[in-house]
Amino acid sequence: MAEIRTVGVIGAGQMGNGIAHVSALAGYEVVLTDVSEAALAKGLAAIEANMTRQVARQVITPDELKAALKRIRPSADISAHAACDLVIEAATEKRELKEQIFREVSEVVPPHAFLATNTSSISITRLASVTNRPERFIGLHFMNPVPLMKLVEVIRGLNTDQETFEAAITYAKRIGKTTTNAEDYPAFIVNRVLMPMINEAVYTLYEGVGNVASIDTAMRLGANHPMGPLQLADFIGLDTCLSIMQVLHDGLADTKYRPCPLLVKFVEAGWLGKKSGRGFYDYSGDHPVPTR
Repeated sequence: MAEIRTVGVIGAGQMGNGIAHVSALAGYEVVLTDVSEAALAKGLAAIEANMTRQVARQVITPDELKAALKRIRPSADISAHAACDLVIEAATEKRELKEQIFREVSEVVPPHAFLATNTSSISITRLASVTNRPERFIGLHFMNPVPLMKLVEVIRGLNTDQETFEAAITYAKRIGKTTTNAEDYPAFIVNRVLMPMINEAVYTLYEGVGNVASIDTAMRLGANHPMGPLQLADFIGLDTCLSIMQVLHDGLADTKYRPCPLLVKFVEAGWLGKKSGRGFYDYSGDHPVPTR
């Protein structure tokens, strides 16, 4: 089995910088790419800040922080992945964008390299089909925030071979994650269960059954959830939640997955949650305030 020494990560946003973070700490050389130098600088700053918090909590040592940061090489050029053994795409949850990325990167990486996507809902088989190596393509769905969450969903496409699957499992274990295997169906396991719950919480708000605070309080204290569903939706990003619901609705053709009109309206308004400063909560002050 081909050994993975250098890991490429495409996308320096919240998921991408988290994947680069855990990979570098595990001893991998990391190539982190994004479309702009500004996005890379922001991603690297987030990695350093998150590692600094780990030092403060005595999760890692200052020497481990310094060594890990030295292993990360940023670049705005996708050809920087030419020496990678595994490349993980962590771009925005848009199928056309991901397909374009994989068309480009599959022509750059060496023949032995594995390709993986961090998609939370899109068909692995479909993404693999645009590459020149569908048998060496797999889904690695990390949870957010990557440095803290222990799970990685591993999803085989129709053409994924056993070597690729075993390499993915080995990589996930080395970075300290627990894996669960999911079949290549819309939204896999976690989001197949989680997103309809969030969507139903939005319907509960839309229909006036409860307000934001009452719905989140009810689920925190009544179901022992660490975070209410509307607060969680803001944390994930309402645009991401909507995209996953649309994949479920289109892929399974079941009306129970129809996105709530209020969720659609919030996304159309640019109220995307915490990352935009406003969603089901307003984040402009010292503490989040419900908007409904």
